[in-house]
Order: sequence, then C-alpha cells, then structure tokens
Amino acid sequence: MNEIVYILENLKRSSPIIQLAWALSSIFFVIISMLIMYLKYLRNHLRENEKIEAKYQEEYETYLITYLYSGNDDDTISLEQQAIINELTSCIIDPFKRKIVVSTLLKLRNEISGEIAESIDKLYIELGLLSYSLAKLRNKKWDIITIGIRELTQFKVKGVHKVVMNNINHPKKEVRKEMQLYLIHLFSFKGLAFLNVLETPLSEWDQIQLLEVLQVTDDTEIADIRPWLKSSNDSVVIFSLKLARVYNQFEAKEELIELLSHKSENVRVNTISALSHLNIIEAKNILKTNFIERTHEEQIAFLKMMENVYESNDKAFLLEHMQHENFEIKLLIMGILKSINFEEYSFYENEFKKTLIA
Repeated sequence: MNEIVYILENLKRSSPIIQLAWALSSIFFVIISMLIMYLKYLRNHLRENEKIEAKYQEEYETYLITYLYSGNDDDTISLEQQAIINELTSCIIDPFKRKIVVSTLLKLRNEISGEIAESIDKLYIELGLLSYSLAKLRNKKWDIITIGIRELTQFKVKGVHKVVMNNINHPKKEVRKEMQLYLIHLFSFKGLAFLNVLETPLSEWDQIQLLEVLQVTDDTEIADIRPWLKSSNDSVVIFSLKLARVYNQFEAKEELIELLSHKSENVRVNTISALSHLNIIEAKNILKTNFIERTHEEQIAFLKMMENVYESNDKAFLLEHMQHENFEIKLLIMGILKSINFEEYSFYENEFKKTLIA
C-alpha cells in the first residue's frame, strides 16, 4: 500500500507529459483487458452455438431422412411424414432453427438426385420456407435479396420467376448475377429472355458463368439470338456473339454481317471473330474493301480470319499492306503469304527485312 502511495506521489510531482502518458497507458490497458474478455466470451459463445447447431442438424437430418423413406406408394403424404412436417413447421418459426433446417435440406439436396431430390423440393414448399425466401426478395439489403434468389435456385422453384425478374436491373451486380443464374439454371435457353430488357452491363465473368450453365443443360432447343444482336446494350450483343460461336448460329449470318458497321470497336472485333469461326466467306470481301478504315484491333482480327479462309487471289491485297506500320499486322500478312505461295516467300521475306532495317 505504501508503495502505491509512493508511486502516486511521484507521479503528481512529475511533468504533465509523463502524467499524460501514464493516463493513456492506463486507459489502453483497461480497453485491451475488456476486449480480451469480450473475445473470450465471443469464442465460448460461438463454440456453444456450434454445438447447438450440430445437435439440431443431426436431429433434423434424421427427421428428413425418415420423411424421404416413409411415403405412401401413391405419392401421397403418409401420417408419419405429416407428423414430421408438423414438427419442422413449428421449428422454422425460430430464425436460428430455420437456418439450420434450410442448410440441412440443401445438404441432402446436393447429395442425392432424381425423385428423392424432387421430394426435398416439395418439402421445402410444404414447410412454408418459400414464403421466407420470397420475403428476402423484398428486403432492402442486397445481400439478403441474393440469398433469397439463391435459395429459390437451389430448390428449383420455377413458379416465382416473375417476382425474381423484378431484380433484372438491380443497382448491385451481385443481385443481377444471382437472378440471371436463377433463370438459366431453371429455364435454360428460355431463361435468356431477360436479355430483351437488360439495361445494365453483362460482365465478362457473368457471360462465362452463363455459358457454363447453358453447356451442361439437357435443353437442345437453342434460342434465336438474332434479336439480341440488335440490342442497344453492347454487352448483350457481345454475349450473343459468343452464343453464335458456341452454338454455330449460321442462320444469323445477315445480322452478323451488319454488325461489322457497329459503333463499338469491341463489338466489331468480336463480330469478326464470330464470322471467322462460322466460316462466313462473304464477310471477307467487305473487310478487304474497307481494311484501311478499320482500327488495328479489327485489322488483326480480320487477318487471323484470313489465316483460315485465304485464297490465291488475296495475294495482291496482302502485298498492298505488307509495309503496314503495325509489326503484328506485318507478321500476320507474312504468314498468310507464306501459306499462299511458299516458293515466293523468300522474296517477300527479304522485302520484309528491308523494311525492318529502314
């Protein structure tokens, strides 16, 4: 006690800076001590929650497995199934328990397929969980809306697509992406109808994801891409060009050729690539005619196209542009000339080297 009094007396006689330092140190010590105590409490609380969650999940999983294998032969709900529905319905009133029920349903949904998976989708409706997912779509927080749409996708709820479509031009790209994936997962090519009214950009990553989902679908009825090639949304046009390449949409030839005059360079470059993939020769003469007027990116795309569709009468055009200012374009021209006439290539090569020295 005397030591504490002695320290306090010395502190009183010390300079104001030292007193301030001690005061701040004491405050920080108290704050850090409180934070440590809070973190310990939080860790213990989370561990308790994990134990409780694991207990409920095991219980609900038992209920659900019993439900799936205790149905009547005529697909009607048995008394045992109805008892389980009643029990789970009372549980989902509690948000914590509801979250566990949904996660357990999804866990089983991902592990099985066929008629049993469809039974889980029906149970999701029977339990009234659909109303909770739809309520999330009305939430002001974008991340809650995203979760709601994802649940509708995972449980394959098709009947609410008009409600989901209300988010087509949502300010948050995460919500738009989830909505697009919902439509493609559940409706395949028919789900692409959202492109008719999409006003926001469709990112490169979104386009890749949509194509991946489409390519694993069983739907063989390909959508008509021609209206989307005329869209005022450039990203929709570019995505449609990818569809043209992947699904060999030769019937869109006229619309594709028209896009060679599109206002966007990116669209024109992608159009040339699509025309090349589809081997639409008519585009070659158009591009040769106005080659000089086009950007370097378009010229490069066209020459890459010519690598696959060159003819001997293209030699004069290539020689005309052999002195091009762009080195990559020069190399492409030299490669095509070599393919057209290998015997004359050494002469062209010497001329090319002279331009490099100059």
